[in-house]
Amino acid sequence: MNEPIVVIVGRPNVGKSTLFNRLTKSSASIVDDSAGVTRDRIYGDVEWNGKHFRLIDTGGYVPDSEDLFETAIREQVEIALEEADAVLFVVDGKSGLTPLDREIANMLRKSTKPYYLLVNKADNPSLESIKYDFYSLGMENLFDISALNGRNLGDFLDDLEAHLKFPDEKNLSDTRLRLSIIGKPNVGKSSLVNALLGYDRSIVTNIPGTTRDSIDSVLKYYGEEIILVDTAGLRRKTKVKENIEFFANVRTYRALWDSDVTILMLDAELGVEKQDQRIIQEAVRRRKGLIIAINKWDLIEKDTNTAKKYEDAVYAKIKTVDYAPIITISALTKQRIYKLIDLAKKVNEERKKKITTSKLNDVLLVEIQNSPPPATPTGKEVKIKYITQVGDHYPIFIFFANEHKYIPEHYKRFLERLIRRHFGFEGVPMTLTFKEK
Repeated sequence: MNEPIVVIVGRPNVGKSTLFNRLTKSSASIVDDSAGVTRDRIYGDVEWNGKHFRLIDTGGYVPDSEDLFETAIREQVEIALEEADAVLFVVDGKSGLTPLDREIANMLRKSTKPYYLLVNKADNPSLESIKYDFYSLGMENLFDISALNGRNLGDFLDDLEAHLKFPDEKNLSDTRLRLSIIGKPNVGKSSLVNALLGYDRSIVTNIPGTTRDSIDSVLKYYGEEIILVDTAGLRRKTKVKENIEFFANVRTYRALWDSDVTILMLDAELGVEKQDQRIIQEAVRRRKGLIIAINKWDLIEKDTNTAKKYEDAVYAKIKTVDYAPIITISALTKQRIYKLIDLAKKVNEERKKKITTSKLNDVLLVEIQNSPPPATPTGKEVKIKYITQVGDHYPIFIFFANEHKYIPEHYKRFLERLIRRHFGFEGVPMTLTFKEK
């Protein structure tokens, strides 16, 4: 069970990205006076009273054409109501109520999901009256807030927390391996699922975005049940192309967050593109198992070095994630698709692998002594004395050392490579933590 997803909606330039940055304690969304400037990562984590939820900002999904603004926003609200566990409707209190605000409110009132009307830009108590105009919308959960300085956000978050369902409130007993199959439209995700299952569970055409839903399927593999999640396209036809990306991102990241191992599918004829790199970064950030599957291998003219050349080209793009295994497949001819499942099972076992403290220290400390960390700026020797592994869901290694804050990033990468060389962890991101001895 994943953490809840909350989506921010509203007209352009009402402060959605400012609210996102305030709640996630980040500057991931660009904030500017111009409408529609958010272009970077639009999802983040929010922690409140020890509970966590995912937050998505729709600010970046605004079309260049002003004529499509209202259409885009209406569609975003529809998508949010389908995909999110709660919706935050942000309005500009200083500008007052607009016809589009009324239309969004009407859409939200028809939903059974929790929604909140946040009257923004009430930066101090003297501006509290700016919310009164919005009472005419008849929405119960109304808060006058300031995304800029955080005014009244605590009261709002307390109420939101009470309405969300968190993982510890649900049955977590399902231990089946969950594989999220992720990639750009038309890369062959649905074809792979159908090939594995042996029947057409997903609609397959050569038109991007033809899958109508994110479909969980059960693959019975040598007596074991494995959950496959196909994260392709849209339930509906949208008029605004930005919303196709918005919907795909919500579906993609929800599946990734809820999986044990992510299979990133690439088109053999296209290779790694920016969207693929973002998915890889998120899989690493969430410490999910990761496999790169190069599909449509049947279309490639091959010689003895073709596969090696492809691997080298992919690793050159993903750089520090060179521990992710690469496998060439064809969903059409079923070439190596079952080896892909075997590889996913192996990566999942690697995530759970525990190395004893005695073995870690016996093996690693000798090499660390031969190649020690650089000295501190004052010339003091940095010594790593002890190593242990913790973590139940992915590997975390704690290094105890004096002056640990002076250990540089390049040496931390050296230590990670050292662990991988001796103990494997293929396809598994890991965390290295440093503490005073």
